[in-house]
Amino acid sequence: MQLLLYTIAGLLVSTSIATPTPTRDEALIERRQLLGDVLGSIDDISNGNADTDNPSKSLLDVLKPVTSNTKPSSVEEASAAISNVFQASPTPVNLFAAVAQLVEQGLTTENVQDALAFVDGLLDGQNSENNNNPIDPSPAAYPSAGPDDAPYSLSEDALRAAIYIPDTFQYGREGAPQPIILVPGTGNTGFITFSGNYIPLLQGSDIADPVWLNIPGYLLDDAQLNAEYVAYAINYIYGISNQREIAVAAWSQGNINAQWAYKYWPSTRDRVTDHIGFSPDYHGTVLANLITAPGEPLSPSVLQQEYNSNFIKTLRNNGGDSAYVPSTLIYSGFFDEIVQPQSGDIASGRLLDARSVGASNNEVQVVCAGRPAGTFYTHEGTLYNPLGFALLKDALANEGAGQSSRLNLTSVCNDYLTPDLALSDFLLTENAILVAALAILADPDKVFTEPAIRAYAT
Repeated sequence: MQLLLYTIAGLLVSTSIATPTPTRDEALIERRQLLGDVLGSIDDISNGNADTDNPSKSLLDVLKPVTSNTKPSSVEEASAAISNVFQASPTPVNLFAAVAQLVEQGLTTENVQDALAFVDGLLDGQNSENNNNPIDPSPAAYPSAGPDDAPYSLSEDALRAAIYIPDTFQYGREGAPQPIILVPGTGNTGFITFSGNYIPLLQGSDIADPVWLNIPGYLLDDAQLNAEYVAYAINYIYGISNQREIAVAAWSQGNINAQWAYKYWPSTRDRVTDHIGFSPDYHGTVLANLITAPGEPLSPSVLQQEYNSNFIKTLRNNGGDSAYVPSTLIYSGFFDEIVQPQSGDIASGRLLDARSVGASNNEVQVVCAGRPAGTFYTHEGTLYNPLGFALLKDALANEGAGQSSRLNLTSVCNDYLTPDLALSDFLLTENAILVAALAILADPDKVFTEPAIRAYAT
């Protein structure tokens, strides 16, 4: 929803989930009701100063002073606190009210004002979306890496600049671990999404050799554009890594960006051994359209992640609801505050396997039922769930998708936080949801209708 968030702007936090296929009239009624809930809940923070004429500005204004008045001293305390936020009575009715509580409870690394300054500031260093990658790939990745690939609408310079390649990257040399591309979710860069989890877990390891995508605009722009960055990155990293096949790990919207890339840039499929997806929304989310009153615009990629949006319907048509590459999916049924439904056979995170390439669907509460790794996990929480990391390692070490049947679940499921991660990593991962929410509120390029489907996909 990430978040995709993705997705993130459309986030209602409630134990009462809307039906998967609301009518247009029902959706409008839900929007009207939610506006009151949003401003009413935020009123509790702002002492009644919410501006009902401009909900996004009002929410930003009243969230700015929110800061932490406590800090958890252990992972156990932090996990209990985050569970309490989303299961409190009364329950937070929307993402922004929940984010305010996360900040107040010290469950993020930054307060709102500092995080907003970061969102509005210049992205540089490991967060940079303007990277210098001078090596030309062989074979070429642009203007096309294959005869059946869709055309790019972005320049090669723009596509290449979004790839952050750390100094530790080994370019597929003999004996080096497999290259892996980390793709963020809505409202995030690759560094924001993964700096508290898969960057420290993979960098310098023998598991995989990571690079990440810092896609301009925090993935709030047209998801079809976001998918171009993924398609190009796959062929580019393959072409500068001794033609080593690569893996892709994605969170939230990053998964549907990758699925769109696999579908419309088929050259990518033979160059990807595994896709590992955290909290995917392959069917969109029934929560994505529930953030504003009728007539209020949303970020393009958020509109595209509505349940059965034109983008989602196009993605899923003609076999797009099945894996194109071996795919290992990890998601939380209790409780993904961004993507719903996310449990059982109707989980948005599930993929079918019509091509028999391998699709492994793993709801953490089912695989690790009754154990710490199968308890309460949010949309972002799957990134630090130990089952997710174990499945990623299993997928990369074996042909096809990762399989829980190959794991020692007694050991894997016995932890709440992935081993080798610390409380500071937990909080840094939770910070991703704060940044995402603020990025969506501050987005200056919101629209009233989702972007048109590109000609190559119609």
